Amino acid sequence: MNEEHTIAKSLSEIILPLPQEEVEVLASILKRKEVYKGETLLSEGNVGKDLFYVHLGLLRQYYFKDGRDITEHFISEKEMALCIISTFRQEPTKLIVEALENGVIYLIPYLRLIEISEKYTLLATFHRRLLELSLIMSQEKADSWRFETARERYNRFLVEFPEAAKRASINHIASYLLMTPESLSRVRAGAL
Repeated sequence: MNEEHTIAKSLSEIILPLPQEEVEVLASILKRKEVYKGETLLSEGNVGKDLFYVHLGLLRQYYFKDGRDITEHFISEKEMALCIISTFRQEPTKLIVEALENGVIYLIPYLRLIEISEKYTLLATFHRRLLELSLIMSQEKADSWRFETARERYNRFLVEFPEAAKRASINHIASYLLMTPESLSRVRAGAL
């Protein structure tokens, strides 16, 4: 069993159990990529053509606003990400995907995923569930920013991104939580 097959099987366990034939079809479109700390995997202005699955390492999605970079999302082992608008519409993205650590990721070409989804019933359901999970995560984050206090956002972050909480810089975590590093330090200390 090759590594792509192992990754496809893992995706099947996370998203939707697939029969062996469909696991193999999914494995056939995966592209392994070694990444290096600081490497940009998707640049602003480029089209998001792939979904990112992290096998080893830590990635972040971010964007620039008023000269500052704002972390949109962290992706660690056995997690996936995509730039939703760019990938769906095949238009340039405003997001950047960066490796925060050396690691190994698997790229899932989105157009190939659509092709195989049209031929295999459970892969179509797998595709739909994957997209649903991405949209739910985006909505939950937006709701967190709108309705939760700084302390509640931080506690949610610890539960949802335990690896990023241990491995990402305080600046990246603070920007994800829409706080300054100083505010985050106060929240961590229990002062907020």
